Amino acid sequence: MKNRRAFIKQSAAAASALAFPLVAGAQPKAVKVGILHPVTGALAFSGQQCREGALMALDDINKTGIKSLGGARIEALLGDAQSAPQAGAAEIEKMNEAGCSAVVGAYASAICLATTQAAARYNLPHVVDVGVADQIVERGLKNTFRFGPGYRTCAQLAVSNLHVLNTLAGKPAKTVMIIHEESLFGSGTAGLLARELPGFGFNVLEVVKHANPTRDFNNIVLRMKALNPDIVIPANYYNEYALLVRTMQQQKVAPKAIYSVLGGAASSYKFLKEFPDAADGIIDCNHWFNPKDKRAAELRKRTEAKGLFFTYEVFNTYTAVRLLADAIERAKSTERAAITDALANSTFSDHFMPYGATKFENGQNQGAQPLMTQVIKGDIRVIVPRDYREVEPVFPLRA
Repeated sequence: MKNRRAFIKQSAAAASALAFPLVAGAQPKAVKVGILHPVTGALAFSGQQCREGALMALDDINKTGIKSLGGARIEALLGDAQSAPQAGAAEIEKMNEAGCSAVVGAYASAICLATTQAAARYNLPHVVDVGVADQIVERGLKNTFRFGPGYRTCAQLAVSNLHVLNTLAGKPAKTVMIIHEESLFGSGTAGLLARELPGFGFNVLEVVKHANPTRDFNNIVLRMKALNPDIVIPANYYNEYALLVRTMQQQKVAPKAIYSVLGGAASSYKFLKEFPDAADGIIDCNHWFNPKDKRAAELRKRTEAKGLFFTYEVFNTYTAVRLLADAIERAKSTERAAITDALANSTFSDHFMPYGATKFENGQNQGAQPLMTQVIKGDIRVIVPRDYREVEPVFPLRA
């Protein structure tokens, strides 16, 4: 009997010793989230910037994990949309098969249009980080949420601010030429501008569409030279924007203002560093952070420490991932329906964008707004609205 009691006691102790590390070391199941961007192809620079923003956000989130899920980490499933809508949609299929709880992406409007539609088939919540085409959130898709502003908001704000700047300066600018890339983003933005500008007294001389990519703007700039517009408005991605403005500089075409709406390079520290003379004085209405929030400055330092530029792709996607993590935290679930519901009812405000608390209506954050920036004295500064203003605007740039 004594030996039997000793055996039972030893067995219990052994079982306890074995069980303890299993309990203490048990980790909650990771939450799989798709991070989808065009990291190859024509849009690779922007896509890679977006991915970096997402990964930095995950680094921050995973320091504590999702507390309502026992500290569960978010596991990134990285996808490459290859700068093509169909490739983006194919990646959504893979992410669905892999059991993703949600997706963040996919930068370009045309790609986002395809990926959100593909995700909707599986009730997969999709947070749009950049894509500005308003069609993305106007199709009644319950799974789609855009944190930033769409191009209608950006175009209307840009035109009204241009009217104010021009009026205050004595209305020196009367004619406009719009240059845009051919996809959904550029064509949609240009169409909105062409409709809005005449109502504010501007004569739109010409709207010129170009292929994406385009490697030669000489003919377009020659046409610009012949028309001699007071204001040139580009709406294109980084490479084409930079080449267009450099070609204007080479051909000595100097309008009263280069006034961008969602300009791919206009408010980019990369463009400013590479082509400071061409960038000087350019005004842009674009995604921008609150310059008075120290968290934005801290993320900029981290980004530059990686040898990267702190572009809107970085901070837009960083914030979009934080928005999703907040929703997962409140959902207390990895289930897609619960996360979708949490996003729809989001009041996310722990961010450094000039938006205030989040409020989604039909998938669009109602508080989202662009800021107006201008390259002045070798830096990008906010000029409008006054609440975020860092310097007074210079308009017109050239008399």
